[in-house]
Amino acid sequence: MAESISQRRRYAIGYALAAKKQQSFMQLSLVNLAKGRGIDLIRIDTGKPLVEQGPFDCILHKFYGDDWKCQLDDYKARNPNVVILDSPNAIERLHNRISMLQVVSELKISQGSGSGSGSETLGIPKQIVIYDVETLRDHRSWEGLKFPLIAKPLVADGSAKSHKMSLVYNHDALANLKPPIVLQEFVNHGGVIFKVYVVGEYVKCVKRKSLPDVSEDKLGNLGGLLTFAQVSNLSSSNEKNDELFYDKLHLDDCEMPPQRFIMDIARGLREAMKLNLFNFDVIRDTRFGNRYLVIDINYFPGYAKMPLYETVFADFLWDVVSKKEGNMTAAMNLDAKESCVGRSG
Repeated sequence: MAESISQRRRYAIGYALAAKKQQSFMQLSLVNLAKGRGIDLIRIDTGKPLVEQGPFDCILHKFYGDDWKCQLDDYKARNPNVVILDSPNAIERLHNRISMLQVVSELKISQGSGSGSGSETLGIPKQIVIYDVETLRDHRSWEGLKFPLIAKPLVADGSAKSHKMSLVYNHDALANLKPPIVLQEFVNHGGVIFKVYVVGEYVKCVKRKSLPDVSEDKLGNLGGLLTFAQVSNLSSSNEKNDELFYDKLHLDDCEMPPQRFIMDIARGLREAMKLNLFNFDVIRDTRFGNRYLVIDINYFPGYAKMPLYETVFADFLWDVVSKKEGNMTAAMNLDAKESCVGRSG
């Protein structure tokens, strides 16, 4: 029996990634796995006009700038059936650490959606944005916040500068910060952070060591600020105390958040942000075991760190292109049906 067109068809997915991202993500294992599914992963030469390359069934990218955005729009206008993962307009929301977390407040996650105690709640830490030095010096701007604070650059564009954060122990240390920044209350969370990877409808939650808790009785003895690149990066000016903290911490024994609760958050974020590829960081407030806080959301994170990421992505990309093919076939059948009706009339 002759093969159907869909079985013979191969799909071309172009990818535009920075060199470092390409090296970590586009492993030969992923390329070969996708190839076995009938998908060819093709590097887009960002030094040449996008419209001169392809044709692509789908474009996978983590590339920024007005020129790139215009090129995607132009390519989409000439190739309306191409799937763009993801929309630059949707991605831009995550470039601002205030608008990034505002979406969490828009979610309607019902209490008791998890399989645990049935009373899990979701929120974000208390935070404000400081745009200039004058506002930073005015204690009235941040007097509603409780130390210690996490200071983060307002812009989250994936650059090394945007990852530079500080744990601020007292108001005197604020003078060392350079606005625009976001000041976010540091919430003790048992030294554990939950990183949730989202690839379409696939959701994977993993746990990592995080910054150690800061007790109120020791806060007065801590001076200045601690600079770090990621909350899951362990670094402190008080290494001896940190070693004692982590000696007592057994990550394997740490209870994971209820799976259904995490799935509901992931689905809510995916629908609200209109994004397919992202991860978000969640902590559990040690004061309230059922209170969870989203502290960060990233577009197209380091998926190579996710277990079995090659299989997950090969399945996801296949779903994307096969769904696109199904939609095109349905549209053609509808056109043919309407044409027959028109002739018979």
